[in-house]
Amino acid sequence: MKKIGIVICNFNKVDKVLECIQCILENKFTDYDLYVVDNASTDGAPEAIKEKYGDKVRLIVNKENLGGSGGFNTGLRAAYKEGYEYLMCVDNDAMLDENAIGNLYEFLEEHDEVGMAASKIYHLEAPDYIQQFGQTIDFEYFCTDVPHLDMYEDGSMPDYLYVDSVAACSLMIRRSTIDKIGFMPEENFLYWDDTEWCYLCNKSGMKVASVGTSKALHAMGAKKETVNTFPTYYAWRNWINFFVKYTTEKDLDRMTDTFLNSMFQIVYEGLHNGEYNRAKTVMLAYDDAIHGITGKAGENRIFELDFNEKPFRELFESADSFYINENEHSVMAERVRILAKNLGYDIKWCEKAAAGVKEIVICDNIFDIDDLSGEKIYIDINDCILRTEDDMLDVINYNYSKRSFVFANKPVFMQKVRELRKQDA
Repeated sequence: MKKIGIVICNFNKVDKVLECIQCILENKFTDYDLYVVDNASTDGAPEAIKEKYGDKVRLIVNKENLGGSGGFNTGLRAAYKEGYEYLMCVDNDAMLDENAIGNLYEFLEEHDEVGMAASKIYHLEAPDYIQQFGQTIDFEYFCTDVPHLDMYEDGSMPDYLYVDSVAACSLMIRRSTIDKIGFMPEENFLYWDDTEWCYLCNKSGMKVASVGTSKALHAMGAKKETVNTFPTYYAWRNWINFFVKYTTEKDLDRMTDTFLNSMFQIVYEGLHNGEYNRAKTVMLAYDDAIHGITGKAGENRIFELDFNEKPFRELFESADSFYINENEHSVMAERVRILAKNLGYDIKWCEKAAAGVKEIVICDNIFDIDDLSGEKIYIDINDCILRTEDDMLDVINYNYSKRSFVFANKPVFMQKVRELRKQDA
């Protein structure tokens, strides 16, 4: 009987999953069986896996996409029935170091207090920089934080950390931990499932560890919108669901204010920019969350991204040259330059402020700006522009509109939260 049942969950990443399988097969530790669960891919992944790896892999093909949690659980349940002492989850786009599996196994063997342990994750695109070395669940601001994000690996970090949560892209769990807390929370479908799983592990009295000697590379940007609002729906709905479940009664009022303020920001930005689809998805995710709707997103929840070029065209047509005050936002400043080029404008970008040259200031949020003189143009990291009189009116009305939004929605949110918690109890 092998020690570990390793499960890869795949959906439409045929090239990545083949690389992932190869990395696992090249690990020095070999006391495992490898399961690959395919979530009804349409890119030929199951056939490619069979052709290349044959009986080296136990392939399970789902008839429909069950999401990350459902896909992993399909494999975890199959492996659990076989009696492995440890089970392991690996994302299809994670590339494991040759010692990653063995070092996680040895760590768990030596630390009885730990229920699950995960690899130290590095950026696939920048392997010397940390993507995740543990995560904090913050019940003060109702969010998560990745303390070591983008830090350079200089060898000074601890060998391991006990943490609130870890990513499931390279995670090993004891069979006995599953006996206590169950399989991955499947109702999430995607996102927050690993965070909640880790939270339940800590809550059960077993620790969660991030292990520096076990290393993996992982692609970044899975939660970033590229084509549509698919990631936004699941990130928001499951974010709300998590804190609705686990926030203490005395903090519910603060939690409600936090979510409503965050939702208002998205809605107001959409109205200001003339881009409505992201706001629609967020409000529908919120509506589903407070009505206890989980699993795969229903119809009319995911929308194509809508980028309104008009405010930027009007900006670039207003002058031939600009100076950009990056204000520690170099990425956004470069986005503005590239956008001008892509829209067909030959702008002269000056290296310093000068008479007759319009200054663009990059900021976090234009609705926090007090300067309404019109002498400078403000662009924030969410593409909102403060330039025209209409823009200034939006800034002036922001705080009153936010108070109105929170006031109108808070009673409904609080009532539905208490109903959901009563049902769970």
